Amino acid sequence: MARSRSDSLLLPLDPGKPDFATERRLLRDGVPFVVGIDEAGRGPLAGPVVAAAVILDPKKIPDGLDDSKRLTAKRREELFDIILATALASGIASVSAPSIDASDILKAALEAMRRATCGLAVLPGHALIDGRDVPRGLPCPGTAMIKGDQRSVSIAAASILAKVSRDRMMAQAGRCYPLYGLETHAGYGTEFHRNAMETHGPVVGLHRFSFAPLKNREVVG
Repeated sequence: MARSRSDSLLLPLDPGKPDFATERRLLRDGVPFVVGIDEAGRGPLAGPVVAAAVILDPKKIPDGLDDSKRLTAKRREELFDIILATALASGIASVSAPSIDASDILKAALEAMRRATCGLAVLPGHALIDGRDVPRGLPCPGTAMIKGDQRSVSIAAASILAKVSRDRMMAQAGRCYPLYGLETHAGYGTEFHRNAMETHGPVVGLHRFSFAPLKNREVVG
């Protein structure tokens, strides 16, 4: 007996380049402004989690918007300035390492998203959020989108603002704490970073003590 074939829709592994289709549908339904929201920095052992919210101008969508992880650092920097210059509104917010330790990284990331959105100069009518969760306390309804930064240009724009902002923060932290090489790895758990923490100890206010392998470690003031 022949095996029956599945009638499930086979989704592509790569959703391709982001577009404005979801935003356009919402605008046609009468939503005045659609905001894209994303964050950067959930995984590092040091530094804040940073979120951004962007309302793009439908008539001035920058070329080349994509998931920030799929862009070079140089291109992210170029698009950062273009987004700020052309967007109808944008907001950037962060939650510090101590605040991450006081709650958890998911709650901190969602709080950074809420702050970035509430700081917009234009009140959005609907939010598109990268990931599985809609932050509480948004000023509008929201829709979570898995791989949203690869599906929506608004979320992609937010991912770029969040990533560039956080990288700049970590570069500044690297100048304050030169022993840890933060300007090169942005706080992620590279071998160099782990060795530096082992040699010099983690730093209060900078490192995330709720993350392994930093739990129960002595600290540097």
